[in-house]
Amino acid sequence: MSVAYSAGRLSLTLLLTEAGKTLGNAHSLCLDLTIKSQSRPGQPWCRVQGSLDTKPFLQCDSDSNKVKPLGFLGKEVNDTKVWTELSQTLAEAGKELKMVLPVTKLDKKETGDPRILQVKMCCQREAEQCSGASLHFSLNGWTVLLLDTRSVTWTVIDPGAKSIKEEWENNQELAECFRKISTGDCSYWLREFLEHWENMLLPEPTAIPSFGCFSLDYEKVQC
Repeated sequence: MSVAYSAGRLSLTLLLTEAGKTLGNAHSLCLDLTIKSQSRPGQPWCRVQGSLDTKPFLQCDSDSNKVKPLGFLGKEVNDTKVWTELSQTLAEAGKELKMVLPVTKLDKKETGDPRILQVKMCCQREAEQCSGASLHFSLNGWTVLLLDTRSVTWTVIDPGAKSIKEEWENNQELAECFRKISTGDCSYWLREFLEHWENMLLPEPTAIPSFGCFSLDYEKVQC
């Protein structure tokens, strides 16, 4: 195992660990997309699952073409404007990724067909500001690339992915799609969903029990 590969894996582990943390007022939104270059009839070529603070709240696939709410948060926000916007953006992102998948391959590794691309997009907010955004790419089970979209820094996890990195860097439309969704849309979605999420986490007001009123001679009197 090369030093570069080990360093890349360490960077990835640290970033994903931070993305999953929810400490104090830090929150994260992650969207996991799985795209297949080919699919059998009746099977979706794209699946998506979304989670807020590691708790799943939505899932969808290319067959149903609808985003299904999960858990209490999903049911709370599935009729909102931001839910509709997220659904449309995820559908467009899936189509963009499927277009580049047939020509995406690792050097010196046979990926075969169908090719399966897994993309984990995460953004974080802390102190009411975006504190991080990243995309993690895997191809047919091989972790290949990591993109810090705030600094637009690519990390090659698998040495065989250098050609993929160069191809995607030169694809301006795809690069802009990655940047816009992860640093703009994701942060906006997280902020909007958090308003609902934090309201749901507020404790229910506790009723103060009434014990009546007492006079100095301990006889109960009318209040």
